[in-house]
Amino acid sequence: MKRHISIFVQRHLAINKRLAGLPRKCKAPLRGPRPLMSLRYAAWSFISATVGILAICEITTLVGHPLLIGSFGASAVLLFGAIDSPLAQPRNLVGGHVVSATVAVIVVALFGSSPVTMAVGVGLAIFVMNMTHTTHPPGGATALIGVQGAVGPIFILLPVLTGVLILLATAVFTNNVVYHRSYPKHWL
Repeated sequence: MKRHISIFVQRHLAINKRLAGLPRKCKAPLRGPRPLMSLRYAAWSFISATVGILAICEITTLVGHPLLIGSFGASAVLLFGAIDSPLAQPRNLVGGHVVSATVAVIVVALFGSSPVTMAVGVGLAIFVMNMTHTTHPPGGATALIGVQGAVGPIFILLPVLTGVLILLATAVFTNNVVYHRSYPKHWL
């Protein structure tokens, strides 16, 4: 019994020590370094993102099924505004959204849609993306959208995979048609 109390006290002291050090860990400079941003890069990001989202909207009209979800707006930021980011590369883009959509479908099938399952869905999507090396921050939004909408398995294909592939095709084209960009840095 004394051993259990001793372990409890040790854990309690360790937690208190970590909490006491928290303010020190949160200290950071007010301003960080900012790389130069050219007008050309920013303007091409605007044009490319506009084309990417419009492409999804046009194909939605052609196929008669909604293919645009909110998380694609966040993916557009990475694909057209931060093309060198590891989080913007094709494996992360496609894998992150598909993994997150799959997690959403499984969570809904097993537990339904509620505030708790929405939170668990996002957390589990992040966990699975981390474990599969497919981390793509908008994937968290895809999981949230899926659980909140109580989606079924078709969600993985329509709109997620289809919409992501349209964005990827647009990114490959628009980021390589000009001389000042090159995308992707790697496929897998």
